[in-house]
Amino acid sequence: MTPAMTAATLQARLSDPRLLRAEIRAARFDGPTAGVGGDALQANLVILAGSDAADFLRYCQANPRPCPLLAVGEPGDPSLPTLADGIDLRHDVPRYRVWRAGELVDEPADIADLWRGDLISFALGCSFSFEDALRRAGIPVRHQDAGRNVPMYRTTLPTRPAGRFSGPVVVSMRAMPARDAIEAVQICARFPLAHGAPVHLGDPSQIGIADIMRPDYGDAPDIRDGDIPVFWACGVTPQAAITAARPELAITHAPGHMLVTDIPASRADALLTGVHQ
Repeated sequence: MTPAMTAATLQARLSDPRLLRAEIRAARFDGPTAGVGGDALQANLVILAGSDAADFLRYCQANPRPCPLLAVGEPGDPSLPTLADGIDLRHDVPRYRVWRAGELVDEPADIADLWRGDLISFALGCSFSFEDALRRAGIPVRHQDAGRNVPMYRTTLPTRPAGRFSGPVVVSMRAMPARDAIEAVQICARFPLAHGAPVHLGDPSQIGIADIMRPDYGDAPDIRDGDIPVFWACGVTPQAAITAARPELAITHAPGHMLVTDIPASRADALLTGVHQ
């Protein structure tokens, strides 16, 4: 097989959610998931002990823009059957983060050795899910074009506390020509389970971002002449809340390294009706 054919075959596998998860599980793909999985709904992941799960569920319900709830697992069950057959949360995310008492202690590619019978999983919507729609509309997605992770920032926008969980809203940013921003707002409003419309456009200092070229998570942005920054609520927000709540154990995705589901993003709201309410 020629290198070109190999690359084409790999790209085809990365565009199919089931085959992509197989590549991840086999440790052949460990990068950010922007631009892969086709139009599949992607998900942020938070895994907590049962003693912390009720407070976190209330935190998601109180903050649906940064924490749009897609699915909640059963205690000790690493599957999420409403999102895809055969998902195994111990293996199917390209990179995880492990938190102990609110401190980040590891970023493994697999969490099978950490799995316990009391762990409850939460899948939250991700803005990568609407990027395919942006591209089809001719709106540039610059981090994909540059082969980078999306830039993400802690802001001074507060979330609503619930139990032990509180903290700032984290946002993702996509720079685009000003003429495209209104259309991007309209497109993304159709994806409420992927954070919906932006929370801010323009001056980053108004939401507490001091240096847009130095994100707190992800990679530095590609901002071009005539671009404006557009900011969406981000599913890394719970990771900021975890540092404040300091649960005994928390497992999350690494920023930008998402769980890719079998749900088409354009139909997610209809297929998952009631889960996020």
